[in-house]
Amino acid sequence: MEGIYGTIYRLAGPYLDTRDNDLHTRIAYSFALKLLELEGGDEKIVIPAVLLHDVGWKAVPEELQLKAFGPGNYNLEINRIHEVEGAKISRDLLHQAGYDPALVDQIAEIILGHDSRQKAISHDDALVKDSDKLWRFSREAIRIDPRRFRVDSVAHVVWLGRQIDGWFLTATGKNMALAEQKLRLLELSMA
Repeated sequence: MEGIYGTIYRLAGPYLDTRDNDLHTRIAYSFALKLLELEGGDEKIVIPAVLLHDVGWKAVPEELQLKAFGPGNYNLEINRIHEVEGAKISRDLLHQAGYDPALVDQIAEIILGHDSRQKAISHDDALVKDSDKLWRFSREAIRIDPRRFRVDSVAHVVWLGRQIDGWFLTATGKNMALAEQKLRLLELSMA
C-alpha cells in the first residue's frame, strides 16, 4: 500500500492489533481491489472504508469480542459498538491523514453499518460489505476461525457456503466466495 492509503493503513495500525484484524484488513483490501476492478466503484471511498471498517473493535474488550460475531448466536449490541466506535475513529484517522473532507462522511456512514445493515446504501457500501465477508473464505481465515469458534474446518467451510446467497450483495462477490469455498474444500480434502 502506497500513498494516502498507506498513510491511512499506518494510522489504523494501533486499532487493528486485536482479533487478527491486521491480517483481516489486508485480505479484505486485496478482495476490494479485485471487486473494484470487476464491479467498478469509487476507490476513494471503498479502499479507506475497507482499511478502517474494523478499527472500532479496539473499543470492545477482548473478552467480549468473540461473543459479538461468528457462526451461531452472537450479541448484536456488542457488534454494534465496533461499528459506532469505528465510524468515530475513522473520521479522526481520515482527518489526520488529510483525506478529502468531502468523502469522510460517506466512508464513516459505510463503516457505521457495515455489519448490521442488511442492505447496502450504495454500490460502494456493497463492495465494502462483500470484501469484508470474502475474508471468511480465505485460506488464512480458515486457519483461524474454526479454531477460534471451536468447530471442524470442513463443517465450517460447508456452513460458509450456505451463507453466500444471504451475505453477498454483488454477483462478483458471490462468484468469488463460491470459488474460494471450493478451493478451501479442496485444500482441506488434501490435508
